Amino acid sequence: MKLDFKNKIINGDSLKELKKIPRETFDLIFADPPYNLQLKNKLTRPDLTNVDGVNDQWDQFENFKKYDEFTYEWLIECKRILKKNGAIWVIGSYHNIFRVGTIIQNLGFWILNDVIWNKKNPMPNFRGTRFTNAHETLIWASKSEKSKYTFNYQSLKCLNDDLQMRSNWELPICNGLERLKKDGKKIHSTQKPEALIHRILLATSNKKDLVLDPFLGSGTTATVAKKLGRNYYGIEKEKVYFKAAEKRIKNTKPIEDDYLDTLENNRSKPRIPFGSLVELGIIKPGTTIFDNKKRISARIMADGSIKHAQTEGSIHKVAATILGTESCNGWTYWHFNFNGTVVPIDHLRKRLISKS
Repeated sequence: MKLDFKNKIINGDSLKELKKIPRETFDLIFADPPYNLQLKNKLTRPDLTNVDGVNDQWDQFENFKKYDEFTYEWLIECKRILKKNGAIWVIGSYHNIFRVGTIIQNLGFWILNDVIWNKKNPMPNFRGTRFTNAHETLIWASKSEKSKYTFNYQSLKCLNDDLQMRSNWELPICNGLERLKKDGKKIHSTQKPEALIHRILLATSNKKDLVLDPFLGSGTTATVAKKLGRNYYGIEKEKVYFKAAEKRIKNTKPIEDDYLDTLENNRSKPRIPFGSLVELGIIKPGTTIFDNKKRISARIMADGSIKHAQTEGSIHKVAATILGTESCNGWTYWHFNFNGTVVPIDHLRKRLISKS
């Protein structure tokens, strides 16, 4: 009987539950494992009040060797259950991320980026003995060097006001109404902000992909996955966290499917030179093309170049010269008349692709 892992969370030990999952099940994994913070003493503010830090039993390990063994055990299972083109994200702090990164590489994952999450509102260093710890590090790695992993470059660029998304992300920590509380106290000491997971899922997964969180905690990954039309599966050992996550996910409403489409990556489109359309007779030399307002026009030449006034060159070069920019996508800048309707010349490329 084939097991169904779609849109479920379970209360169990990750090291045991991961072994039950068949090979190559998941498209993406987001893991927020224990950081092994090694806190020795209570942390207090200058007014001597206690800081609500991470002193939970699940974050405590006997020594580095035990932590490394734990990390190796869950990561080797994650590699097994990732699809061949799948990828994993692991978040951590200076306490553990370098040890995790070493094991990731030793297991044959292929690191694609390390991303720095700069916290807009970090906890101060109350003792004044170190720099304020204002960031956490995320490792993004594909299952192997040959994996054709998902990266929605155009969507991330649009999210970032048409600039390439960089590897340092400035986002606030989880607070306000998003922070789960009971009797005025935080339910989970390390609840991650939804904005962080939103960016990760938007960037590296697609609608209906199956996403695993082996350390679900308060359910942020599953909650955001549900909103974004991804399928989720989560494992959480602590009963209190599991119950909170269960309630949170149940109360989450998905975004309407009509609004979940993301921009198609240019690199995912077949590369077809404009000259090929001329060679194949799809558009003829001498045809007039123009900008979307029909203020600028150019003529197509026999070799696939175009001519506007005294400027000649590719559809991209001429458009860039007209606009006074270094580059321009000629496929969307230039238009032509198609059965009485003005459409981008990219329409011709799509017709060619659909026929091939």
